[in-house]
Amino acid sequence: MTPKSVAFYTLGCKLNYSETSSIQRLFEDNGFLVNEFDAGADVYVINTCSVTDFADQKCRQIVRRALRHTPQSYVVVVGCYAQLKPQEIAEIEGVDLVLGAGEKFKILDYIDSLTKAQGKGMVSAGEIREVNTFHNAFSFGDRTRSFLKIQDGCDYKCSFCTIPLARGKSRSDTVENVVANAQKIAEMGVHEIVLTGVNIGDFGNGTEVIEGARAKKEALFIDLIQELDKVEGISRFRISSIEPNLLTDEIIEFVADSQRFMPHFHIPLQSGNNKQLQQMRRRYKRELYQSRVEKIKSVMPHACIGVDVIVGFPDETDEDFLETYHFINNLDVSYLHVFTYSERPNTPANEMENPVPMHKRRERNEMLRILSEKKRRAFYQQFLGQTRDVLFEKHKDAAFLTGFTDNYIKIELQKSEHTEGGINSIASVELIDFNDEGDIIASLSMPVFA
Repeated sequence: MTPKSVAFYTLGCKLNYSETSSIQRLFEDNGFLVNEFDAGADVYVINTCSVTDFADQKCRQIVRRALRHTPQSYVVVVGCYAQLKPQEIAEIEGVDLVLGAGEKFKILDYIDSLTKAQGKGMVSAGEIREVNTFHNAFSFGDRTRSFLKIQDGCDYKCSFCTIPLARGKSRSDTVENVVANAQKIAEMGVHEIVLTGVNIGDFGNGTEVIEGARAKKEALFIDLIQELDKVEGISRFRISSIEPNLLTDEIIEFVADSQRFMPHFHIPLQSGNNKQLQQMRRRYKRELYQSRVEKIKSVMPHACIGVDVIVGFPDETDEDFLETYHFINNLDVSYLHVFTYSERPNTPANEMENPVPMHKRRERNEMLRILSEKKRRAFYQQFLGQTRDVLFEKHKDAAFLTGFTDNYIKIELQKSEHTEGGINSIASVELIDFNDEGDIIASLSMPVFA
């Protein structure tokens, strides 16, 4: 019998969520009913991540969870982990099919002929160097925002990273296609778009190769955001993580002048000392990073700036870590995403000497997490008593609404007779005080939702 219901589970980044949503639409267009994951389905699709420390363990847990509901369901695993270790995933009990980076968007070609694996699942995962096509994708569901994929893959060779092995070389959509997708999203009633990819500042790489070399870029990231700024119906655009060496003055000044691009940047740092930045094969020094933060704050003092940091990288001494700690402490940034370094096969860092003991990695992680909370609270504190616009979302407590200001302050608003239909609406609120979770209690400055 041809399967007719499907359920999805996504691990990892915003890019994965955008791709899962697009794969879901492929199933819907072919007559499949999409079920909640725990409601049971004929087919389960698990989109995996390779960045998390326990990719194998997490994948096994999700497979077991799926088959508890419907033991005869087909289980298909896609995503970065599926490209990196397809044979390993195929050995997981209950997995019927593993699709690599070049095959995941052809998933429907495999479904009709799928059979329950008797032992090892089937694998279709080609060489990553042969993956040279771009598949556009965007998320849509119960969210008030959409993650719009504009770029995939990466040509950088950071010594700790497996993403180029999982997603291939850098390649992009066209400006015209991205704008067309943004218009579709606007027609769906979504107010906010987050631009996503692996290295979005590298936007503009096509897939055409002429005489062994990639064709020259026809557009840059700045060209894309200038066109997106004209799209009617989208109130907010956010730029997801962008490399500091690709975040130009022109981009920063454009965002400062735009009414639709939010004053919110997420800029990976990874280390605050130049010795380790060089060992990590990053394409900048800390001085450049500091100049990017200073430039943003000079034209947008209210801007929110998030930072990615890795602790416990090989050969990170106590002095190296403290240099990173003090560098970040003295930067005018708003929050941190802290990652504990974990060894990755087939990466140069995996062969480096002087590994940091795990207990020290954890201690350093905790120190930066505490610093992050101090930074976030200090950033929020500046805006108490001010009025800012918020896009409202569903709160875990039915008595409240939640949402983010333009500059990414998370607020909580108690429902009242003035907040009917508030979800997916934008309204001005006054920021009053902190709640127990460290977010901001807000009140409507005007009882009108737009």
